[in-house]
Amino acid sequence: MTTATGQRSRKLLACTAEANAYQKAFGQQLKRRVVDDGEPFVIAQADTPHEIFHAMDIPVIANQWWSAYISAKQLSGRYFDAMVEKGYPANSCKYCSLGLACTLANDPATAPWGGLPRPTMLVARLTCDCIQHVFGQWAEALDTEFFPIEAPAWEHKDAQWFAHSRTDWEEIYGPERIALLVKEMRDLIATLEKRTGRTFDEEKFRLLMERTNEQEAYIWEAAQAIGTARPCPVSIAEQMPNVMIPQWHRGSEWAVAHARKFRDEVMDRIAAGAGASSSERIRLMWIGAGLWHDPGFYQALEESIGAVFVWSMYMPFAGPQYIRDLKGKPMEALASRICSMNEVLHLPPWMNGWMTSEAERCGIDAAVILLPPDNRLSQSGTKLTAQALEAAGVPVLMIDADMVDAKNWDHDRMVRMVADFLAERGVA
Repeated sequence: MTTATGQRSRKLLACTAEANAYQKAFGQQLKRRVVDDGEPFVIAQADTPHEIFHAMDIPVIANQWWSAYISAKQLSGRYFDAMVEKGYPANSCKYCSLGLACTLANDPATAPWGGLPRPTMLVARLTCDCIQHVFGQWAEALDTEFFPIEAPAWEHKDAQWFAHSRTDWEEIYGPERIALLVKEMRDLIATLEKRTGRTFDEEKFRLLMERTNEQEAYIWEAAQAIGTARPCPVSIAEQMPNVMIPQWHRGSEWAVAHARKFRDEVMDRIAAGAGASSSERIRLMWIGAGLWHDPGFYQALEESIGAVFVWSMYMPFAGPQYIRDLKGKPMEALASRICSMNEVLHLPPWMNGWMTSEAERCGIDAAVILLPPDNRLSQSGTKLTAQALEAAGVPVLMIDADMVDAKNWDHDRMVRMVADFLAERGVA
């Protein structure tokens, strides 16, 4: 076993520090609400309708955010060992089960916030076989209810889905799938109202959807500008916090204002000719979830060989997957946003169709794909996507590593692996 040697990322943007400070303060406020004050709250997967919780002012802890938070504190190895000690297989899906592992470890002395208290419910889409087991057993361990949401097959297989998703979302995502999710969301609202005593405000929800469109438009504008700018003004090490932190608060006044501020700072850097690297020569694409235990990895080769990670899924995802013409049907528009969120990131033909298009748009020279050995969903479409990128002339390096489990990660070794790959493929 190698020792984890994650490194912090360098910050060039003023808004990066502001986003991190906001999230730190929010985390403290969230802890006060759900731990100290005992407010009803929800634990939910990222691909669930958080807008419903926001509209009802119900605190929500996103499972992926909680996993990233635990991982950043270098606690994941300890909790996964505790799972194995309790009889769980060592190759459990790490990203989705780290929160469960923390609960099962039952170690308030090390757990963030001393561990999570009993939530009102857990909510997840059944996107793979392990989800209902993880969330069902987590709900049992926390003595609460699991509200599952169906994930029916997507019959409309359009590899160019991203070109039409904003306006033609009913056709692209399928009226039957949208209708099913709307029904389930209405059931979720009714259950939450009964469990929490809070009411769902339709007008507040509509305004939230409109503000979310505005927020995502700023992010998408910045993403388009970064794709064409030479040099790249900001690497994904700073794109991620400036996009994902507002994403957890999407539609709030702060999130909209921060997205606008980020867009403006990106545009200012482009106008000034400022780059993430002083000598950009290689533009890299990162495919997979963020490497939360080692954000400095993304900047390790910027100065030595001019290799800049300019693309990850988080920022350009804002345009095709979040922005929706509401058409007077905000609940249906939300359903179209949610019902295929995992599919477009992990399954062919949607994943490879979008990512090869994005590689061309951004002038990508090579791609690095994260292949978590125990994460089934993150492995689903990666090889076909790698083949599609190679066929398009983009060399691909696939690395066996996990986004939250740093047990077998070594920063220097992985940086050398990328540098050697770029040299071997004639990119560096």
